[in-house]
Amino acid sequence: MTAETPATVRSASKGPWVRAWGRFSSNGAALAGLAILVPILVLVISYPLWWPYSPNDIDLRALNQAPGPVHWLGTDGVGRDILARLMQGGRISLTVAVVSVAISIVIGFLVGAIASFGGKVVDNGVMRLVDLAMTLPPVIFLLVLASIAGTGVAPTIVVISLLSWPVLSRMVRARLLELRERDFVVAARGMGASLPHLLLRHGLPNSIDILVVYATLQIANAILLEAGLSFLGLGIAPPEASWGNMLNAARSTVVLEQYVWQWMFPGGALVLTVLAINFLGDGLRDAFDPRSDLN
Repeated sequence: MTAETPATVRSASKGPWVRAWGRFSSNGAALAGLAILVPILVLVISYPLWWPYSPNDIDLRALNQAPGPVHWLGTDGVGRDILARLMQGGRISLTVAVVSVAISIVIGFLVGAIASFGGKVVDNGVMRLVDLAMTLPPVIFLLVLASIAGTGVAPTIVVISLLSWPVLSRMVRARLLELRERDFVVAARGMGASLPHLLLRHGLPNSIDILVVYATLQIANAILLEAGLSFLGLGIAPPEASWGNMLNAARSTVVLEQYVWQWMFPGGALVLTVLAINFLGDGLRDAFDPRSDLN
């Protein structure tokens, strides 16, 4: 029998959310990601309040203008302000990512929960469909869906959300298969609790850690997917701004060599945002892992 240390006893006396916050707050990379991400969110949300230019305003007197006191990040080939387009592109990219991940979470949770609580026949049938969805080549499937759905914010959200849910459904199923054997769930089922009651009263609260970590990490992946689709011309179509189509517009050799600000800032914002979200997601994953207290 192993003796418990005073630190272990104190940790066990705290609630799970307090312990999770303690693990998160001790993770330097996660705090750095949060410190980077929060200002980015504030800027992309509030920029119309403090920046005088709109993302699609054309100034023919300022074509390909370098960063300066008027246009802080310069202008593009038709005189549009890069900072305004960068902020608007971030708003659209983050909106697409958050909404698509929210939809995929709903689909993945429902599929995994129904498979785990629906009985052996339902479980086998649902999971074979999930296996089929996971065997589809993701890049080809993504391009086919994008070509069918078309361009724009709503089609891009649909495409990304339909690609993201199978992995989550398997994670939720694994958690709820273990949960359904616990006494309080068996008792609830014996008293005639309905499937919606079991999912909302027991399944969802006991899966919240999986959903939070998945959402955080998947948002970064969704931003990259949107940027890739927009770069290929299958996501957000010009003149609407997104980080992906800003990079697409700056792909010519002349722009790459002579007007570096037109691709450097959207590329840097994309990399910085994705890294910050990944750091945050890793920190949340460690925070929700009780085994971290043993390290």
